Amino acid sequence: MLSRSPLLVGEWWNEDIRKLIANVLSTGSDFPPSDANTINGQPGDRFPCSSNGTFRLPIEPGETYMLHIINAALTNGFFFAIAGHRLTVVSSDGSYTKPFTTDHIFIDPGQTMTVLLKARGRGHSKARYYMAARALTTNAGAPLDNRIATAVLEYIHASSSGHPDFPTLPANNDSSAAAAYTARLRSLASKEHPADVPRNIDKRMIVTLAVNEIVCKKGPCKGPHGNRFAASLNNISFEMPRTDILGAYYRSTIGSVATTDFPDNPPSPFNFTADNLPPELALTARGTAVKVLAYGTVVEVVFQGTTILGGDSHPMHLHGFSFHAVGRGIGNFDRRQDPAKYNLVDPPYQHTVSVPTNGWVAIRFRAVNPGE
Repeated sequence: MLSRSPLLVGEWWNEDIRKLIANVLSTGSDFPPSDANTINGQPGDRFPCSSNGTFRLPIEPGETYMLHIINAALTNGFFFAIAGHRLTVVSSDGSYTKPFTTDHIFIDPGQTMTVLLKARGRGHSKARYYMAARALTTNAGAPLDNRIATAVLEYIHASSSGHPDFPTLPANNDSSAAAAYTARLRSLASKEHPADVPRNIDKRMIVTLAVNEIVCKKGPCKGPHGNRFAASLNNISFEMPRTDILGAYYRSTIGSVATTDFPDNPPSPFNFTADNLPPELALTARGTAVKVLAYGTVVEVVFQGTTILGGDSHPMHLHGFSFHAVGRGIGNFDRRQDPAKYNLVDPPYQHTVSVPTNGWVAIRFRAVNPGE
């Protein structure tokens, strides 16, 4: 028997999340850390507030279970493990992967992982095991809720019901463990499931990722140096247009909504991953800039992390598409040497990818979904 169960890892704040978001947008402040991390909506029985509501997954000895793990968090990537059991990863973001077995997974916001759990046979001594999730932080200066969320795996009709065993999770700052897990993801690349990785590239782009400052023009501003926090791509912080961009394009009024000059490369190159960058590099400005592509264009995008304001890992999502994550590395992308290290045989096919702190990720896709 193969049973299926969704597991949502997420966050909880002890106040209205809509008001929190509104306050962050109005003041340019950092988003406050969550008051708890959760599995299926509950922090777990190590917290009195959810001891009676802790999620419990009943299983039969000897059976195999398919767990669909979804990171529904706003800010955190998570390590996830189950005590006394190993997990076999078979899918990422809805696409099959070459199966591999692991003690824990790492999953970023917006990502999904499907794993197989083989239950122990009858007669084992333990009846209850903790499932646990711990957040990863890669910026030592950023606030974080480091409390571990738990749920309980319970064997049906088992004789012992003592205190659950607890799994071993990587430390909350163990970015190397997250990178090592991610590097194991591979597509099937079989006759039945061809990888079809694009080889001939029409458009190449390098896009820097950063959390910057915008000069405070109207207070209150609660970001660094009395300014406002603002994320940017190639030093452009997105400004929501007055009307939809795609509709304006089809009405031939795109010029009144956005510019079509989003740069293919960082406008001001610098040592993106250097320590102690000059303060002026932290400044950015708002804009609504787009890249117009002909239907069927084959695109390679290198997402380059930066150490602006300390740097951080970034989950990048391509809405309406999946893409091949063909390469990754630490440091500055070298367009002369790094492409030789790409995996063009069986790279993972995903819609969300984690760009490591002080590193880069290269993706390839065909622009064939103009409605998204």
